Amino acid sequence: MAIGGGKGRRTDRLVVLGGNAGMREPGQVWLVGAGPGDPELLTLKALKALQAAQVVVHDGLVSDEILDLAPVGARRISVAKRKSRHSYSQDEINRMLVAFALEGLNVVRLKGGDPFIFGRGGEELEACREAGVECHIVPGITAALAASASAGAPLTHRGSAQAVTFVTGHAAQKGRGGGGEPDLDWDSLARANQTVVIYMGLSMAAPIAARLLGAGRAGSTPALIVENASRADERRVVTTLAGLAEAAATLTGPALLIVGEAMALAQALPFPRSGRGEPSAEEPMVERASLKLSGTTGLPMTQQAGLALSTPRSAAGGPPLPLRGKGKDQ
Repeated sequence: MAIGGGKGRRTDRLVVLGGNAGMREPGQVWLVGAGPGDPELLTLKALKALQAAQVVVHDGLVSDEILDLAPVGARRISVAKRKSRHSYSQDEINRMLVAFALEGLNVVRLKGGDPFIFGRGGEELEACREAGVECHIVPGITAALAASASAGAPLTHRGSAQAVTFVTGHAAQKGRGGGGEPDLDWDSLARANQTVVIYMGLSMAAPIAARLLGAGRAGSTPALIVENASRADERRVVTTLAGLAEAAATLTGPALLIVGEAMALAQALPFPRSGRGEPSAEEPMVERASLKLSGTTGLPMTQQAGLALSTPRSAAGGPPLPLRGKGKDQ
């Protein structure tokens, strides 16, 4: 069976084996969150599902390192959007998952981030249920969590962020023309002391910033843009709501916009991953105004913070016990 058709579109894009549906037990569909890109952020459950896959239907943002974790004999099908050719519609993807499962195959729908955070996983789940196909959900680390962690800026923070809201930067698409400005509760999002995370909002940064400013959010509110969160080519730009549009214009890749007082904590320099005192050659690029540290007195940081940390001693009151982690011999 071929799925496709229509003027100017391929009709051989999806070939589903036929004739054996009544001879096999139905397979299963696994909606698996691949995380933000770093293979080390893939969950163990996601890894197990991927290793048992016979068919992997994946997004374009899923890295080759993660795809290579699937069995060599598993069929890979990319449903990525490309400017040079038509992408699979969501309806085609839904039918693809169901058709392969009805052939008795174990199907993994591998999605960047989490399947249920702007991943259209709910629509695929509904399609499986309507067809009587068993569907499992494996959550993944969504990009907002990875971006927040890499920048050292918490999404919620006592005194400056009592709430966090995830929104989409685009309205629902109509046909193939693409969506425009999202219809959001701007007055609610403009309230202070909360973090607003905008997915897929890079190209809409200017109207989004204008809406938030127009609804009363201060232009001085800290903002953070993270491109390719958790990947080797991650790039971060720390700015303000007033400068959000200008900063977004310097980026082109998949990026998150994060607005909120807690973004003032975003690190100007990344923590080194190489284990040495300086960042490695693969560290993310960060742009920010100079960071000023105040209150350094030469005392240990624990004393500056008013903390009294005691060293554990032996039961007999002897010398301090060494602080050790649990090793293989403990």
